[in-house]
Amino acid sequence: MKFTKTAIDGVVIVEPDVFGDHRGFFMESWSKRSFEEAGLYYDFVQDNHSSSTVKGTLRGIHFQRGEWSQAKLVRCARGAVLDVAVDLRPESPTYKQWVAVELSEENKKQLLIPRRMGHGFVTLTDHVEFLYKADNFYAPAYDGGIRWNDPELNIDWGVENPVLSAKDQASPFLKDAVTDF
Repeated sequence: MKFTKTAIDGVVIVEPDVFGDHRGFFMESWSKRSFEEAGLYYDFVQDNHSSSTVKGTLRGIHFQRGEWSQAKLVRCARGAVLDVAVDLRPESPTYKQWVAVELSEENKKQLLIPRRMGHGFVTLTDHVEFLYKADNFYAPAYDGGIRWNDPELNIDWGVENPVLSAKDQASPFLKDAVTDF
């Protein structure tokens, strides 16, 4: 696996070795040993899978607060997404900054997002299958979100009128969000 640091500390692009032939391909999408050799220590406890049927579906910006904060390793198994990690750590020199990476079934890249970060993605194709590992269990009482079009973050999603859930439409702006990690 190849590990590439981004402008935000702890956010890492992971590119697995892919072995393909006329039958298809094989790759390791997660290896505790490879991650630890790269200095990345995670104990993932939950796998999640989302499906989005139409291009322009935006999910996020999501996070969990307090002791239920989650690190995530995300990838796109079908279609393509623009995946975004937002630094929500007030003490960080990159607080309120974001990193965007295209993840697709073709490039097989993954994004490692540490705890205390916001996360979201927008689908670039129809019929997207998105997978992620989390190092903490989902806790609905500690669920948090920030409005996708927050002017303070100014994320370039590449879409003006995304398909949103009612929950994401109602998410507060960062200045009003509860981000008690």
